[in-house]
Amino acid sequence: MPAQCFLHSLQNCMDFNHTNPELHKELLKYGFNVIISRSLGIEREVPDTRNKMCLQKHYPARLPTASIVICFHNEEFHALFRTVSSVMNLTPHYFLEEIILVDDMSEVDDLKEKLDYHLETFRGKIKIIRNKKREGLIRARLIGASHASGDVLVFLDSHCEVNRVWLEPLLHAIAKDPKMVVCPLIDVIDDRTLEYKPSPVVRGAFDWNLQFKWDNVFSYEMDGPEGPTKPIRSSSDSQHILLTLNGRNSKVKPNHTAHLHPCMRDMCSRSIGQMCRTEKPKFSQSGKRAIWMCGGQLFIIPCSRVGHISKKQTRKTSAIISATIHNYLRLVHVWLDEYKEQFFLRKPGLKYVTYGNIRERVQLRKRLGCKSFQWYLDNVFPELEASVNSS
Repeated sequence: MPAQCFLHSLQNCMDFNHTNPELHKELLKYGFNVIISRSLGIEREVPDTRNKMCLQKHYPARLPTASIVICFHNEEFHALFRTVSSVMNLTPHYFLEEIILVDDMSEVDDLKEKLDYHLETFRGKIKIIRNKKREGLIRARLIGASHASGDVLVFLDSHCEVNRVWLEPLLHAIAKDPKMVVCPLIDVIDDRTLEYKPSPVVRGAFDWNLQFKWDNVFSYEMDGPEGPTKPIRSSSDSQHILLTLNGRNSKVKPNHTAHLHPCMRDMCSRSIGQMCRTEKPKFSQSGKRAIWMCGGQLFIIPCSRVGHISKKQTRKTSAIISATIHNYLRLVHVWLDEYKEQFFLRKPGLKYVTYGNIRERVQLRKRLGCKSFQWYLDNVFPELEASVNSS
């Protein structure tokens, strides 16, 4: 490598050349630059991207303990291990009950004996569960949650790197209000260079196509003594990372922790994977709405930062498309009430597509006393209703 490359980060020195056969093959397989991932190794330091006001915050010594669930299927070895090592290196062990790795029937050799060998470094804090068949993300997360013994469930994607003092602000928020589901502010790890880049303070949102997006936070919302460290009320979240009470261990069992719905078809793309839930530890646009509509709250905590590789979507198989449609329709018919017509105006071809039996979901919503979608628009996400007239 030329000498000048040592003056810059490795990311900036390597050309992202799609004509490189090895790079192209690995990009299709993993969705990011595996050559650089391997060169970074199994751990690295990332820049502290927190606002300076966050550095002045102090958290109680007594907080709930956390079980961190990381599900993976054919993940690139180094990206997965950086996720685990960053958690181990940057999380106080008296808050960290365990890390639960759920291998959802991976076929990559590196994720077998090689992974087990390297995990010996963290013996005592790691549980690894290997599914006997492919379950999909939502069922895999449920399996991991069923083995959790911590007070709080934390769900991380398998290609993340946590930042300094990432967990304490989240645990503190839940300790103060058990009805909260909380998420960190997600920094971007570039899929081409793997450079760790800070994100601005944003909130989660979605449109009438049910596509997730990030929305800016108005400056006046960060007025007051807390300034840019103030928790951000969010109508939705990307789902890559999130914390909720472990209802099995908690004396408080908030309604918003209904269950991830195992009947959702979960072979979906990342943008839809978030749509696959309606009731327990969090994840999905449907889940986010269920949180608010069923008595909970969803907040992004800006003083908690976690980096996430924004993988490129390389292919959409017919199975993924079918699962996506199935999940959309179940979500729409369970939660959107009369506003489901806004979805069908934009996707009229789906109006008469079958979506299975939703009786159990509808009954669950009634049993929990969840509010209407109109209430959600009026009180949580009025911008979405306003977009009806402007579209």
